Amino acid sequence: MKHLRKILVATDLSETSRRGLRYACALAGDEKAALLVLHIANEFAAWEYYSEEFAFVTDKPWPRDRILAEAALDLNHFLQPHLENMKAIPLVTKRIAFGAIARRIAAVAGEERADLVVISPRRHNGLRRLFGGSVTADVTRLSPCPVLSVTSPLPAQLWRGRRLPNWIGWLRPSAANI
Repeated sequence: MKHLRKILVATDLSETSRRGLRYACALAGDEKAALLVLHIANEFAAWEYYSEEFAFVTDKPWPRDRILAEAALDLNHFLQPHLENMKAIPLVTKRIAFGAIARRIAAVAGEERADLVVISPRRHNGLRRLFGGSVTADVTRLSPCPVLSVTSPLPAQLWRGRRLPNWIGWLRPSAANI
C-alpha cells in the first residue's frame, strides 16, 4: 500500500462531514501524514436579511475578504471539538477557498499534492439526486488523487412494513440477519 504523506479532508461544516473529519484524523495519525482541512466558502452564505421584511439584501453584497474571514471563523468553531484528535497528527493546516465546490477541491488537491481526499457525502434521494448531481461524484471524477467517501451507515429496514403470517411460525429476522 502506498504511504500517505498528505491527506486533504473537505468539509461543509455539517454534522455529516464530522464523520469524515474524524476518519481523516485517525488515518493521518496512523500514517503520520499531514492533514489539510479544506472549506469552500460561497457567496450565498453572505446574504443578510432585513429584520422587518425578511427580504434578501442584494444591493450591498459582502466583499470577498469578509466572506473568507467569516468562513475561517466558522471553520475554527467547527474544528474546536476535534483538537484532541489532532494532537497525534504531525501537521494540521486549514485552508479556505472560494468558488465552485468540486472544482476547487480537485484544484487544491492538485496544488497541495495530496495523496488522498476524504469527503463525506450527504444522502440525497429522488429528484435532488437526479437533477442536482453529486459533489462527491464530481470530485471523484476531477481529482488527481484517490477519493475516500465516508458515509454514515444506513438504518436497518426490517421487512419494509410487510408482515409474514404468524401461523407459519416464521419470526421477523433481526437486523444482523439481513
